[in-house]
Amino acid sequence: MTVSDFQLTNEIGYDGHATFSRDGSKIVFEASRPKTDAELERYTKMLSYNLVSPKELELFVMNADGSNVTQLTHLGGANISPYFLKDGKRVIFASNHAMDRKCCDFALYLIDLDGKNLEKVTGQNGSADGFPTFDGNQRRMIWASRRNGTHQGETNIFIADWID
Repeated sequence: MTVSDFQLTNEIGYDGHATFSRDGSKIVFEASRPKTDAELERYTKMLSYNLVSPKELELFVMNADGSNVTQLTHLGGANISPYFLKDGKRVIFASNHAMDRKCCDFALYLIDLDGKNLEKVTGQNGSADGFPTFDGNQRRMIWASRRNGTHQGETNIFIADWID
């Protein structure tokens, strides 16, 4: 296989966990951008050690060619693991914006591509729900979670029927 690359983002900060919409026209990703001089200094210093430590991550959406980058969430906290729903108009993701940010409290949320209609899908304190994805027909969702664990930090895979 031959792969040729084309850089889509070029902002100071962390960009990651990008996924395509089903039709391939859009990309959603998580990003952390230093907002103050102190944050920029910390980010640059960590990069000198080949490290990053993003704690505040928001979601962004762009066209597949890298144009029209738009911030999707403005929630604070860590908004991660975005995945397009089949309709291409909504994104499911994990967030700790409304939870205890000390460690592992994440819930799954839906949001429209215009940043409206935020809806909580899963989550309870300590459940650390994340990394949602769907089967090809979007009838079932799978995700990782720490709910029902018998040992501290234990993460398992869950599956549920998706009723939209």
